[in-house]
Order: sequence, then C-alpha cells, then structure tokens
Amino acid sequence: MRRLARILALGMAATSVAAATAACGTQNISVPQSDAALYHGAVIFSERCAGCHTLAAAGTHGSPKNIRDSMNISGPDFNQRCERPIDRVLYAIENGGFSGAYMPQNVVVGQDAVDVAKFVATYAGREIPRQVGVQPCQDRPIGTLPPGSGTVNAGSASASASVSQKSGSSGSS
Repeated sequence: MRRLARILALGMAATSVAAATAACGTQNISVPQSDAALYHGAVIFSERCAGCHTLAAAGTHGSPKNIRDSMNISGPDFNQRCERPIDRVLYAIENGGFSGAYMPQNVVVGQDAVDVAKFVATYAGREIPRQVGVQPCQDRPIGTLPPGSGTVNAGSASASASVSQKSGSSGSS
C-alpha cells in the first residue's frame, strides 16, 4: 500500500509539473525577426522585464489583470498604457521607472536599452480602447532620442524607425 501511494504521488506530481510547464511560454514574441532592432528589444524585454510588465508583443504577463490583485512591485501593463515618446521610455530604463522605487536602474544598458526603448515605444498601448477625441497610441510620433544615445526617426509606429548604433553603456554615478 505504501509503495502504491508513492507511485500515485509521483504520478500526480509529474502530471502537475507537465501541465504547469505546458502553459509556460505558450505566447511567443510576435515581432517580425526581419526588424532586427525591434525583435532584439522584444527578446531583451521578455528576458528582463517579464516578471513585472505585460506586453503581448513580447509574450509577457507580469502585470495583474485586476488592479486589486497588484502588489507594490507590479509594473504597468504596457498593452493598456501608451509609452511615447521613446526618450521617455529610455529615461525610465535608465532611472528605474518613474518612481525609482522597485525597478532597478539601468536594467539594460547600451544598445540593448535603445532596442528595448524602441520596442516598447512601438508596441505599447495597442490594446487601449479607442476614445473619441483621443489620438490612438500607434498614431502618435515615436519621437527622438537625445544626442549620443541613438536616433529614432519621428513618425508613427508603422513608419520604419531606424536606430543608429549607440556606443558605450550607461553607468551609474
């Protein structure tokens, strides 16, 4: 009897693990690999930001669906929040978000930070319901980056924005 109980317990544990891991990673990055900078930004975002932020294009689900379920460290749901212009996104990456309370400063640096900023500025806000008199996020200009951090052509998300190579990395002083 004792042996049967162990076998059943192991079987149930294996089934639970299989079911849990089958659900993980079911949503993949939906950014075309042909745009290398945006795709690279999505991959880095998925690796470094998925624990706290939600953004469908990166396949991440770090934000709670219901604000009542959120914790202090829950980051914004970027499907529902417009993040433009790009220099604002880069500022948040470099400074630990806008509050500086939970997100680490310089969570990504250098060209990785520029690619993540470009990705977030391009794909954030796509699930915000349309409102009369409010310009949809994807119709707002992406903006430009400060000199020395790369250059993004102003225009809509559908415009092909190019980022020049950023040299060096951000350091904390």
